[in-house]
Amino acid sequence: MISAATDVLIIGCGDIGERVARHERSEGRAVIGLVRSEKSVRRLRAAGIQPIAADLDAPASLNNLPVKDAVVYYFAPPPDTGVTDPRMETFVSAMTPTNPPRCIVLISTTGVYGDCRGEWVTEDRPPNPQADRARRRLAAETTLQAWSKTSGVSVVILRVPGIYGPGYLPEKRLRSGEPVLREDESPFSNRIHADDLARICIAAARHAHPSRLYNVSDGHPTTMTDFFYRVADVLGIPRPPAVSLEEARRRLGEGMLSYLAESKRIDNRRMREELGVKLLYPDLAAGLASCFERCG
Repeated sequence: MISAATDVLIIGCGDIGERVARHERSEGRAVIGLVRSEKSVRRLRAAGIQPIAADLDAPASLNNLPVKDAVVYYFAPPPDTGVTDPRMETFVSAMTPTNPPRCIVLISTTGVYGDCRGEWVTEDRPPNPQADRARRRLAAETTLQAWSKTSGVSVVILRVPGIYGPGYLPEKRLRSGEPVLREDESPFSNRIHADDLARICIAAARHAHPSRLYNVSDGHPTTMTDFFYRVADVLGIPRPPAVSLEEARRRLGEGMLSYLAESKRIDNRRMREELGVKLLYPDLAAGLASCFERCG
């Protein structure tokens, strides 16, 4: 049981970190957020979160991290290049046997499964990352799991798909008129509302089985094209033009094409049953309606 006196440390305290912090502070816990820039320090102070200015790319800045007996949420992304995550390696090296945290919750990605040809995917499916961004995330998982085995500290890994919600909608892309794939060629994609993700992180710290993996999603995958169409409809703007895969390869950037090369449907049963989370937005219709209410 996590008491109200338990401190909370959020590594990489951006938008999701702030949402998690609000939940933790509402239960009387002190929250510390690690960020890099002075602008982010000011943002956390304004939100009532105690900031620490440190840089995972600068190991010396992590001396004396307040991790002892804390619940640690690790939300920092890997670097933009390579196939490993030196930031995670730096973080685990900063912890010593005399200052172990109570537990660590890591946000990873469902991208570690690679292309699953539209099949339903449970946590038992072996990782098969096919893009470097997913390889970096899997490297972070592996590093943290290895540290967990030697330290005895529980690590909970949340494999998360696309996040949507207020501030996360692809409005700029849609207004630019960038095309999407034809519906019959579009891969399955999965998503979770930002508010639900924050609640799932809290539940993982409270109720997860020790050192457990959880798929995170709303459990209602649709095609990527369907997602863009629905967002355009909610925003009241024209739907983007649809093109064939062959034409998309000529017109779309490498990053988008890497997402279009993977199709999977994420099974969230373990998350629902073991974490006891009742989603606020169990499907895209409910989640997009909430975005419209807030943005309108």
